[in-house]
Amino acid sequence: MKEYYDKRAPEYDDWYLGRGLFEPRDRAGWDAELDQLFEVIAALGSGRTLDVACGTGFLTRHLRGDVVGLDQSKGMLNEAHKQAPSVTYVQGDGLALPFVDHSFDRVFTGHFYGHLEPAERARFLAEARRVAPQLVVVDASRKHSELDEHMSPRVLNDGTTWEVFKRYFTGAGLAEELGGGDVLFEGAYFVVVRA
Repeated sequence: MKEYYDKRAPEYDDWYLGRGLFEPRDRAGWDAELDQLFEVIAALGSGRTLDVACGTGFLTRHLRGDVVGLDQSKGMLNEAHKQAPSVTYVQGDGLALPFVDHSFDRVFTGHFYGHLEPAERARFLAEARRVAPQLVVVDASRKHSELDEHMSPRVLNDGTTWEVFKRYFTGAGLAEELGGGDVLFEGAYFVVVRA
């Protein structure tokens, strides 16, 4: 998967922005909901935040306070540095966080948790709880998917196709899976839970 994310890094935000291969998609209300998502992220308040699987920094740039972005992909980190240059970036594994216990006030992650298989989920949650008392998860809403989970084909601009495991969530379902928490946002495309 590292190769996929390195290759996708320069075009990843096309998904958010409806450009390139994503331009023909009909996503009624997408832009307004994306703006709401940005507001929810900014409203989390200041603090020392670790953004796990920060990707291109598209969501990272809305976090306030002392922010550290972690990603396994050097390509993603290069893109993230362009969007959020004031953030500290670390290349590393989101399932084996390279930080001592209680290093952060919050772990934040966007569109990472929904790609994890069961054993990986357990590892991630244990690691997130080890380094911070609060976890905020942004992921895909179940409202726009006919499936709870599936192998999702991802086509890159170069024509290569990759298979990625993908899950979709209701706010209540995600909160329950995280061991309890508050649903901060639940729309047609995104769900945000603070545990």
